[in-house]
Amino acid sequence: MASALARGWGDPVLVYDAYRPRAEALVAELGGEVAASNSELAQAADAVLLAHKPAGLERVAAELDGAAKGIISILGGVPLAALRAAYGATPVVRMIPSVPVEVRQGVTCHARDGEADAALEAQAIELFERVGLVVSLDEAQMDIATGLMSCAPAYVALVAEAQVDAGVRAGLPADVAGELVAANIGGTAALLQARGMDTLAVRRAVTSPGGMTARGLAALEHGGVRAAFDDAMQAVIAR
Repeated sequence: MASALARGWGDPVLVYDAYRPRAEALVAELGGEVAASNSELAQAADAVLLAHKPAGLERVAAELDGAAKGIISILGGVPLAALRAAYGATPVVRMIPSVPVEVRQGVTCHARDGEADAALEAQAIELFERVGLVVSLDEAQMDIATGLMSCAPAYVALVAEAQVDAGVRAGLPADVAGELVAANIGGTAALLQARGMDTLAVRRAVTSPGGMTARGLAALEHGGVRAAFDDAMQAVIAR
């Protein structure tokens, strides 16, 4: 996700990674500098974007050693209370983006925070608006939103893969099937937005009584597509 954000912003980066070759590859791509340590990075940056594994929260906070002027966290499942416990008086902001930020079409959920530093919060929102839509939510809704939007690119990719595979089995070349599926996903998303997410209207526009789309939808419902997405949401929330 850190690389996706960096590519979406397109600016030179100041980055630290415990696996240095990964940081060096990002700097080679975008320009910038690899910091020698988290502490060095914190001292040079206006704010530190946390993009490590959630389990590393305490360790990274210790490595930053109180040097960070502000913390912007994109750590999944790590609430504001845990961030404050780790970083003490350092201002924190919690954001959860989706990977299409890489092409500036992402969605980022921002956790509303009555105790936030106003300047850091505004800076974070402005930064993420450069790479897509920012939606502010109560923190109690963040895990649900993560299950809906942060995981969604993987779900959509799986659906696209299944459609392409079905097309190939039916006789289409894989590259043609892929082009058709990708273009339709993008076009359908734009159509849904234009129609105010009226999914029923879009389905009815495509589906004629007894037609091929009606038969296809019936097969998907029989296969449990709605239940599968609900199960996925429950699995994410439980985690």
